[in-house]
Amino acid sequence: MVDLYDVHPEAGDVHARVLVNALTGAMDAGHAAALVAHHLTETLETRRVLTFHVDELVDYRAHRPPMTFESWRWTDYEEPYIALDLVRDDEGTELLLLHGREPDLRWNGFVDAVIAAVERYGVQRTISIHGVPMGVPHTRPTTVTAHATEHGLVDTPEILGTVQVPGSVTGLIELRLGRAGHQAVGFSANVPHYLAQSQYHQAAAELVRQIARSGELALPVGDLERAASEAAVEIERQVSASPEVTAVVRALEQQYDAFMRGVSLEERTTLLAEPVDLPSAEEIGAAVEAFLADHTDPGESPEDGPGDEGGTTLS
Repeated sequence: MVDLYDVHPEAGDVHARVLVNALTGAMDAGHAAALVAHHLTETLETRRVLTFHVDELVDYRAHRPPMTFESWRWTDYEEPYIALDLVRDDEGTELLLLHGREPDLRWNGFVDAVIAAVERYGVQRTISIHGVPMGVPHTRPTTVTAHATEHGLVDTPEILGTVQVPGSVTGLIELRLGRAGHQAVGFSANVPHYLAQSQYHQAAAELVRQIARSGELALPVGDLERAASEAAVEIERQVSASPEVTAVVRALEQQYDAFMRGVSLEERTTLLAEPVDLPSAEEIGAAVEAFLADHTDPGESPEDGPGDEGGTTLS
C-alpha cells in the first residue's frame, strides 16, 4: 500500500472523525463533487496529508489530461491528482477530504489504502458525494439520493429496489468500509440532465448541507448559494429563449411535482415512473444541444470552481 502514496511530514498529528470522499471520474454530473472539493479547500484552512502516485493509478490514454497549445508552443498541462487533505471547519473541527480523479488502476490497493487511513486517523464516518444526471428541472430544489452501510445512518425511503450498475472506486470504498465495520454514507445530488456537463452550483451547495448535517460540521455554503443564484438567472434566460427547452422543463416540473406528492403520500415511486408525457431522449437531446453549447464554458475546468471566500456557515 505504501507505494501508492507519499505522506507529507508537515501534516503533523492527524485525527479527524469525518472523511469526505469527493473523488470524480466515474460520474459527477454538474461537477458537483469537484465544486465542493474546490470550495472547501479554497474557503477553509487546509493542509496536505497524503499525495497518491497518479502514474500508478491513472490510465492516461483512457482519460487524457487536457493540454493547452498557444500559437506555436505548449503552454499548460492539467496534471491529474489524487490527494487526502486535512481541512478545518469554521468551528475548528478537523475533517479529511479525499479529492481528485478516481483511479483507473489498482482499485484493491487504493481502497485498502483509504481504509487504512480511516483506521489510522480515527475516522468514525466516511461521507461520499457526487452528482447524477436525472430527469429533474432546474426550477425546483435539488433532491438527494442517500445510502449507507447501516440502517439509521440516513433517512431515506427505499424506492430503488435492487439494481446492478457499473462499479466505481467510491462505491467499492463504501462497500468494504461497511464490511470492515465502519460507518459510511453517500449522497448523490440529482442534477438536471440538460445541465449535467455544466457547473451546477445548486447541487454542490446541497451536498455541502448534507455533509454538514451528517458529519455535524460547520461548513461555509453562502458563496455556493450566491453562485447558484447568479447561474439560475442565466439558465432561465437561455431556457426562455428556446420554446423546445421550455416545453421540456415544464414537463419535468410536472413529473417532479407528481413525484413529490407521491413521496408525501409514502408511495414508492421514482422520478422516472410518473405517467407524464415527456419527449423522447432524441427529442430532448436535439432541443437542449444548442443550450448546452451556449451554457458550458469549454475553457473553464470543473476543478476551477467558484473563486470565492467566506459565506454562510452550516452546522
